[in-house]
Amino acid sequence: MIIDTHTHIGIIPPFYMPVENLLYSMERYGIDFSLISNIEAVEFDHQGNPIPPEYQKPQSLLLRETIAAARMAPGKFGVLPWLKIASELPDSEFISLIKENRDIIFGLKLHPFHSRTAPDDERLEPVYRLAAKFDLPIVSHTGGCEEAMSAHLYNAALRHPETNFVMVHMDLGTDNSAALDLLGKLPNLYGDTTWVPLKTTLEAIRMYGSGKMLFGTDNPIDGKDTLAHNKSGDRSLYQQYFNELKNLISTEDYDNLMYKNAKKLFRIPL
Repeated sequence: MIIDTHTHIGIIPPFYMPVENLLYSMERYGIDFSLISNIEAVEFDHQGNPIPPEYQKPQSLLLRETIAAARMAPGKFGVLPWLKIASELPDSEFISLIKENRDIIFGLKLHPFHSRTAPDDERLEPVYRLAAKFDLPIVSHTGGCEEAMSAHLYNAALRHPETNFVMVHMDLGTDNSAALDLLGKLPNLYGDTTWVPLKTTLEAIRMYGSGKMLFGTDNPIDGKDTLAHNKSGDRSLYQQYFNELKNLISTEDYDNLMYKNAKKLFRIPL
């Protein structure tokens, strides 16, 4: 079994990720279950410029659309609502949607890079109260700008020991050393493999055991065959996770990484 804890749907330039692409990829590459969030919730582009209001949707509408997509493929998807933490807080509609769809909502998604807002910003306290109320882990992009560096997510996790936090990317674009160090400092802080070199994951397992990392990919960010190759045609690092990793760690550790940790952390009933 494989659970991918970090996938997307949505269409907003330059991203084209209709749900059909994700379903195709899951079928072709043997992914049993994916946690999805909607890329259309981005608030700032890659250069840090605000997305014009005419291209924005309220987070409650995006959550409705994500829930509808998940309901179309029963047993294939769980939902990680993407919160627009720069411009919105969870309102009564958003909270009601979580309550009404708790069977397929397994966590809350933050993107400090595309929101240019740090997870330890005091304005996010209502988000963390919501997470605690519904016992939902917080999944957050790390890396790319100061607000998104893992130290800020660590601070939030330190302040909220009742909630589990996942450092997606382990500080994307770095050598992962800062995130790797933080990984062992709190029992409620985890990492994922999204664009993380295999050697970093092996080091995390060596240092902390196989219970601290989750398998995630960003699928299908580079197209339907993200799990095979990147946009330039080079072999995807995920092929190492599917193939070489099996010969480098025990079967128990491999299963923990690829699905058992996710089932436990997100309480996925598979």
